[in-house]
Amino acid sequence: MTLEILPNLEGVSQSAAQQFAVLARQAFERRGRFRVCLAGGSTPRELYRLLAQSPYLEGLPWEKMEFFWGDERLVPPDDPQSNFHQAHLDLLDHVPVEPDHIYRMKGELPPAEAAAEYAAQLRSRADPDLGWPSLDLVLLGLGADGHTASLFPNSDPTPAETQPVLAVTGDYQGRPANRITLTPLVFNSARQVFFLVSGAEKAAALAATLGESRDLRRWPAQRIHPGEITWFVDAAAAAQG
Repeated sequence: MTLEILPNLEGVSQSAAQQFAVLARQAFERRGRFRVCLAGGSTPRELYRLLAQSPYLEGLPWEKMEFFWGDERLVPPDDPQSNFHQAHLDLLDHVPVEPDHIYRMKGELPPAEAAAEYAAQLRSRADPDLGWPSLDLVLLGLGADGHTASLFPNSDPTPAETQPVLAVTGDYQGRPANRITLTPLVFNSARQVFFLVSGAEKAAALAATLGESRDLRRWPAQRIHPGEITWFVDAAAAAQG
């Protein structure tokens, strides 16, 4: 694990953008493509806006990138709460990505149907011996309550040991309760995971998640252990570390 503590969200986003570019170029050189799993929420939006600007706009192989999502609220794709919608506004509308390289979660479907449909999309791009693609980079955040993607505290980790996509019910700050999420099966097969964490309200959750004590039910981010993992956190979030 690598921990980078930056002064603020701007620093977190700039450092993550630089490392995103390094990984994108390496993946293109080695495998001819770069598979990215995007996160929702407010924290990654500045990163997306940076990537949509110079020098990343001109300097990265966007046409060779494939985009997936770690989770989605079950709302239509044009809903302001949609993670897909936010990513399009901030990034995908501004870079030359191929439309058939965008694999969105269909939040307009009923929960079980949405989960099954996305599992089918993952199978269509699966690596050998996996039921899903081995992702080059997964972006994740951390909630003040300790959730990551839509893996919520005190949720049963057992289904996620056998299923790559789950329909879940959560009630987080009044946002829509029904969601679908990738599980640690997919996250932990990734080559690299970036956690982006910003804000004093997340300091307690970050300290507990990175602490020596293991409680996978209470702190779902502790379930994430891919090949490499980097935490980009600002000083406020790191205050209790």
